[in-house]
Amino acid sequence: MNKEIKVLELGQRDYKETWDFQEELFQKVLNIKIQNRRESSDVPTENHLIFVEHPHVYTLGKSGDLSNLLLDEQQLAEKGATFYKINRGGDITYHGPGQVVGYPILDLENFFTDIHKYLRFLEEMVILTLAEYGLKAERSEGETGVWLDVGTPFARKICAMGVRASRWVTMHGFAFNVNADLGYFDNIVPCGIKDKSVTSLNVELGKAEIPVEEVKAKLKKHFAQLFEAKLTES
Repeated sequence: MNKEIKVLELGQRDYKETWDFQEELFQKVLNIKIQNRRESSDVPTENHLIFVEHPHVYTLGKSGDLSNLLLDEQQLAEKGATFYKINRGGDITYHGPGQVVGYPILDLENFFTDIHKYLRFLEEMVILTLAEYGLKAERSEGETGVWLDVGTPFARKICAMGVRASRWVTMHGFAFNVNADLGYFDNIVPCGIKDKSVTSLNVELGKAEIPVEEVKAKLKKHFAQLFEAKLTES
């Protein structure tokens, strides 16, 4: 088992370019696993954790409903946003400046073979990070992601999640609103959920901006602890 995870910092990068990069890493890990089974070999697979910030973009998961996008092509262009149908789970979501987006490309056979546990660990990483800022975040039953004030009329999502997995190899991941422009969420029905709102860490703390690198450092700390992994910067 290889419990080392290479952290890749991509800065701000186009969504499609990053998706293609994910696919390359994902396929590389899959190919090693297929070859290992075919040749009864034991070549170790790599694990990666990509951090990136995207320009304004809306993405729709494979089970999503296109009617949850409330803009047409011209309106998208006017807002400087793009749109993609993609191969992750979940419905529609928004990515943009001020979000910390993380894409773990993990071979779960290096850790545990349980997709539900994997998603709960991603949620727990964010919950623990928010606790360091004095916020009590929770899971909402039947709704993947991280929420505040669950079970009240003020329930709001602060981190969305959607993943894909094949042969226990993961891709896609989480989008954590840190300094996000929440106005862009008005153009969709976020994650297909009509009666709940979204929020951002800076809004919850009443600050203009939260240092993104500080947030990422906390996320990486909790990620490493939960997965009992060693994170190395690439």
